[in-house]
Amino acid sequence: MYEEYFGFSNKPFQITPDPEFLYLSKTHKKAMNYLNYGIRENSGFILITGEIGTGKTTIIRSMMKALPGNVHLARINNTRVDSDLLISMINDEFGLGTSGKGKIELLRDLNDFLINQYAERNQCVLVIDEAQNLSSDLIEEVRLLSNLETDKSKLLQIILVGQPELRATLSRPELEQLSQRITVSCHLRPLVEEELEGYIRHRMAVAGNATAVSFEPGVISEIFKFSGGRPRLINVICDYALLSAFTDQVKIIGLKQIREIVDELAEEKQSTDTVVEKEVVGRERTVLVGDIESIKERLTRLEMMMSGLGMALLDKFLKGPEPSGPEAEPLSGMQAVENSLMELLERKRSRIASKSMEVEAEKLRLERERREMVEKERRLRLQSRDN
Repeated sequence: MYEEYFGFSNKPFQITPDPEFLYLSKTHKKAMNYLNYGIRENSGFILITGEIGTGKTTIIRSMMKALPGNVHLARINNTRVDSDLLISMINDEFGLGTSGKGKIELLRDLNDFLINQYAERNQCVLVIDEAQNLSSDLIEEVRLLSNLETDKSKLLQIILVGQPELRATLSRPELEQLSQRITVSCHLRPLVEEELEGYIRHRMAVAGNATAVSFEPGVISEIFKFSGGRPRLINVICDYALLSAFTDQVKIIGLKQIREIVDELAEEKQSTDTVVEKEVVGRERTVLVGDIESIKERLTRLEMMMSGLGMALLDKFLKGPEPSGPEAEPLSGMQAVENSLMELLERKRSRIASKSMEVEAEKLRLERERREMVEKERRLRLQSRDN
């Protein structure tokens, strides 16, 4: 709509992840270096995390474009699947037939394919995006895939990409084996304010005109306050700003103009959040209350169990052994009671801690869903305005 007026070949601030527009901020450059190192060294697992809109998918797509010819890559985006479908999707990405095949046959085909690729000096990489949606069972399934190896090298390198709750999931005790195999890990952070104008100029340069507009003092700071340095939100507000400047037929982004845009977007966000809260937050509260009540119930049962076990053991040891055997010392009996209770308590504590982590992960997941719905609603409104 405004491309010709500003001298752009295409829109500079689209929110779709286009690697051509990748701006290597300090955090994005670090992530790219880590990815390239991990692939070059054929490390174990690589973990890339970041909040919504920080550029994870753009980083991955940029990495994919730069891969050498001997690297075969499979990328999985839909992670809300079961084990059989996940393996089928991986095989399909590698170009293997999947029709009518069960899991055992699929795994055999994958193993043969990886061995053949290794023999031909090719490298196979599996990228799992949105990995925070994987269940613990599926993550364990992915870990088992990493066991496909020769004496000297992994046959399949795995890159997990997801939002911060993925790290919380991987920290669970039952996933410790996978966590220990993560050799390269990086968390994408938002841009700092000093990088913001460079980011904006870079995207305009890629679109065809780095000096298409100028900014009044304070405008960059205002954009940073609204966006928090997250590239996706920067793109949203800058797209609005260009549209507004085009409407007014000016090439200067003013502070008053940008504040009006920020206020309008903030009002839209508040309105959308209210709608989303009815659909998501209510469900979140139900889930959390249910989990808390479940934990309380388990604690009550634990106390009763400990009390009953303690009395039984105490009675047994205080009575002492049969007359025909040696007499038991009272101290050893009491020590045995204490040891048994401590072991039981430790097992229960571990289970409750694991459940608490699941609750936290669920909270993070629901918050992510809420944010995605807000972002989707905002995107639809922007599209309707462009039209």
